[in-house]
Amino acid sequence: MFRIWTWISHAAASNPTGADALGPVGFKKALFLLHTGFMSTSTRLSMWEEIVRRGVPAMALELSDAEAVQLTERYGTHNYKPLAVNVVRGDGAECWDGSGKRFIDCVGAYSAVAHGHLSERVIQAVHDQLERLSLASRAVYTSELALFLKGLAEYCDLDMVCPMNTGAEAVETCIKIARKWAYTVKGVPDDKAEIIVCEGNFHGRTTTIVGFSTEEGYRDHFGPFTPGFKIVPFGDLKAVKDAMGPNTAGVLIEPIQAEGGILIPPDGYLEGLRKLCTQNNSLVIWDEVQTGFSRTGKRFAWRWEDAKPDLMAVGKPLGGGVMPVSAAVGTQGVMEVLRPGDHGSTFGGNPLGCVVALSALAEMEVEGFSEMSIQKGERLMKGLASLNSPRIKELRGRGLLIGMEVQEDVDSAQLTHNLIAQGLLTKETRHRTFRFTPPIVIEDSLVDEVIERVGKALAAL
Repeated sequence: MFRIWTWISHAAASNPTGADALGPVGFKKALFLLHTGFMSTSTRLSMWEEIVRRGVPAMALELSDAEAVQLTERYGTHNYKPLAVNVVRGDGAECWDGSGKRFIDCVGAYSAVAHGHLSERVIQAVHDQLERLSLASRAVYTSELALFLKGLAEYCDLDMVCPMNTGAEAVETCIKIARKWAYTVKGVPDDKAEIIVCEGNFHGRTTTIVGFSTEEGYRDHFGPFTPGFKIVPFGDLKAVKDAMGPNTAGVLIEPIQAEGGILIPPDGYLEGLRKLCTQNNSLVIWDEVQTGFSRTGKRFAWRWEDAKPDLMAVGKPLGGGVMPVSAAVGTQGVMEVLRPGDHGSTFGGNPLGCVVALSALAEMEVEGFSEMSIQKGERLMKGLASLNSPRIKELRGRGLLIGMEVQEDVDSAQLTHNLIAQGLLTKETRHRTFRFTPPIVIEDSLVDEVIERVGKALAAL
């Protein structure tokens, strides 16, 4: 170990970067040994000196794809099972691995990269803001936050905003607000508030949220869980009505179950929920984290019907593909129940995030993302249908939120492998359904490439 470190130290002493003295292969090998733990704790500290001297991007570029995978598996928890692809660069709807292989990104970070990788407008806004202010405590006001709160509230056609970071935080915030509203406004007895949710839901992975999931894999060994939730079948208005009572604070539902397999409820379901909640003096709480911001061809998926919410969780594309930005948004009569100290987030509403979000919203609106989503979604749906593949059981979608369910006898793991071989990034969700949520800015020519490559991947089964 000492000899290895001496080897690196002498090279660094003879050259400011150390890379030239060792040669590209030697330095890369030394860097990998440093990362993978073949050196003592004391010597490993010099990695930080190397970061200061050369920068993380330069060091990352020197890792091979295999080394990046090995380090991730060695030091990272195994709560994800990634595709066997190490992405090193992205541009628009395309990305590349370390070998230079090109992929069309149909995962799109689960709708978070709606603007494409490295949107010029968003990146420019980041550069400009980083010359002024990136983070300030909510103990003070900032002009960026003021503009963000006004802009998002008006974009959502609602009144007030509670800024957060991740989608799960936005949902948790909605749950807290709904419960406090139930106790302080509706008059539900303390600790008796109930929120109705749906089977097959996906609202995040916090302990509270997985507690009302119906996926055993999300729940197992994470209890005991928070009470106060009733679970009903998705798309069943009568089940919601039967579950309602005097203690119902609200109904928390995804307008389309994306993670659940791109499941679209029957026509009239969203509007029917709105009517039921109005009649029962309960809140409509839409989780639009994945479906919002033009993904389905409307600003929000609830807009396909007359189903305006009292509370809404938003996120993912709000961060412009750059950083996590989310929020709970709602009517004044609901949101104003929060008082100082009731809720908070150190980074929620930070100036940099606010600028990113406003720039992302502006691009969505000026460039007509909703219209793009409908046009490109129709092109992709028609193209996939035209394959006439017996391997496809059903195509479901709205806008650029599309699911391709394959037959039960299809080896979905092999299909995933085939898609990667064809240069397509997509992942299987539930119900043997492959999700296609590429950036909304994807070019028509790339949509056509997606169709062609899916056809080849299916034919190779």
